[in-house]
Amino acid sequence: MGILEGRRLLVTGVLMDSSIAFHVARIAQQEGAEVVLTSFGRTMKITQTIAKRLPTTPPVVELDVQDDEHLASLAERVGEHVDGLDGVLHSIGFAPQGAFDFLGASWDDVSTALHVSAYSLKALAVAALPLMPNGGSVVGLTFDGRFAWPVYDWMGVAKAAFESTSRYLARDLGPKGVRVNVVAAGPIRTTAAKSIPAFDTFENTWGERAPLGWDVRDAEPTARACCALLSDWFPATTGEMVHVDGGVHAMGQ
Repeated sequence: MGILEGRRLLVTGVLMDSSIAFHVARIAQQEGAEVVLTSFGRTMKITQTIAKRLPTTPPVVELDVQDDEHLASLAERVGEHVDGLDGVLHSIGFAPQGAFDFLGASWDDVSTALHVSAYSLKALAVAALPLMPNGGSVVGLTFDGRFAWPVYDWMGVAKAAFESTSRYLARDLGPKGVRVNVVAAGPIRTTAAKSIPAFDTFENTWGERAPLGWDVRDAEPTARACCALLSDWFPATTGEMVHVDGGVHAMGQ
């Protein structure tokens, strides 16, 4: 029996089979979970195609986290496929190119980054809450927002806000039996990473700094951590940030 046997999970962010979310969905199914995916707009067809590469093809529901109507109807629409949820993976992030120029970024670019990449964690958790009357687990993906990283700029600020949001959610959803944690992954070569200018700044040095080494093409260690947190193996852990980065976070310069 797998660690997610019988659990029902909502997984956002599956775009390509290189996506961390894709590997979370794959491992979750292998561990016995029933999975529902989300996508939106022009990427719906891409997600539906990629979903066929999973062990079992899951349903895909539309969710734009900037669309209040999508959020308000999410529980009803997901409920057409599963009778409840035990866990939610937040793997959503976006910043306009202008947000990667810290001093020159406009508020429009910054506010978009904060809305999609930070506020959406609260919005998604609240939207899914009616399907978790007996509690559950919300897990988000971050890139350690405690530091001022090269080239990350306002996306780094958004990730810091995302991590803070997870702690406030842990406070407010804990009494409802819902745990909220984030996984801080090292750099993974995903579609999202390609949108970050000079992403190879991280790629070229991370493996040298990581005591355990690091493979930017391997999303499985991160996905396994997410699945563990989505399981009931961490029943008293919430408001936590788990690092899956080869150990870089613990090293000095």
